[in-house]
Amino acid sequence: MKLRVVVLGAGFGGLELSTILSDAIGGRLDLTLIDQNDSFFFGFSKLDVMFGHKQSDAVKIAYSSIKKPGVTFRKETITAIDPVTKTVTTKKATYQADVLVVALGANYDFNATPGLSEWGNEYYSFSGAEKLRSILPQFTKGHAVVGVCNAPFKCPPAPSEAALMLHDYLVSRGIRDACTISLVIPFGLPIPPSPDSSKALLKAFEERNIRFIPQRKVNAVDENKKLILDDGTELPCDLFLGIPKHVAPDVVLQSGLTENGWIPVDRANLLTKFSNVYAIGDVTSVGTPKAGVFAEGAAKIAAASIIATFNGNENDMPYNGAGSCYIEFGKGTVARVDVDFFSGPKPFGIHHEASEALVIDKAYFGSSRKTRWFGK
Repeated sequence: MKLRVVVLGAGFGGLELSTILSDAIGGRLDLTLIDQNDSFFFGFSKLDVMFGHKQSDAVKIAYSSIKKPGVTFRKETITAIDPVTKTVTTKKATYQADVLVVALGANYDFNATPGLSEWGNEYYSFSGAEKLRSILPQFTKGHAVVGVCNAPFKCPPAPSEAALMLHDYLVSRGIRDACTISLVIPFGLPIPPSPDSSKALLKAFEERNIRFIPQRKVNAVDENKKLILDDGTELPCDLFLGIPKHVAPDVVLQSGLTENGWIPVDRANLLTKFSNVYAIGDVTSVGTPKAGVFAEGAAKIAAASIIATFNGNENDMPYNGAGSCYIEFGKGTVARVDVDFFSGPKPFGIHHEASEALVIDKAYFGSSRKTRWFGK
């Protein structure tokens, strides 16, 4: 008897879990991996696309190239999830699982911030990053703002990265002196768990004359070239690079899996309140940042639990909420912060100074996963 596993979402979490299960029990595995998209891309590649460093096709990896024992990929749109019966319905078919894994990530609610779609721009969706690639060259002077519209949001360092990379971009065009750059985030520090990373970023902002506006969110984008912050402050803005409000996908919200907008899970093994139904990554409220590396870490534990149960054992390795995030510091350097959310009394992070060596490290991070998940 093969183990029927249905994995919803082929991001970091879905790909890592599918790979582990294939490697461990491929001959006894019947895993269906479902995603509405036809290709994968690393989240950090959107910045490369936005600033014209790479073309869109160069950063996408086709799911059709997945060739894993026991794994079948389906490009389909999910229309219903029944966690009680572990049944998944798509526009094309219905799937029944012994084990269901929800890894559908977070979507964006552009309408939650008035004026964002009409008068602003966002770079968290791939299409938004592509759109900005053609808009940025038209910006020649004025006030540029990188701003967070709500929390939680994916990849907490990304707003800081965008501000630093925008500085380099404007310098390269010879127009930096004609522009201001501001960064609006809802935290007191750029990366709260790591004071050293935050200190390094604040120093970089000061050196580059980037205004840091902490503990604020962007409530609205006004047609008169200004932003309205959550305390009523008005901020002049000729170019807005926004981080939209994040929400769980509608099909997840309608499934009965969520509480307060996200899926609660057992922090030790990523199980939901439904038998043999797991949830990993951005769609959960597990307590780690919404970032691919944490989804990958959660996938390792969920996979270990699935394998142990299948073999009649118990998994005694709980999820530790640890992960490493790379931070683009501009000027051809990258920093890294290693964060642990669950081992101590509070989250803590270890900072690794920006260097050219970490540029290579980040490239390997991407290439090694590409090889592992896609055999490329």
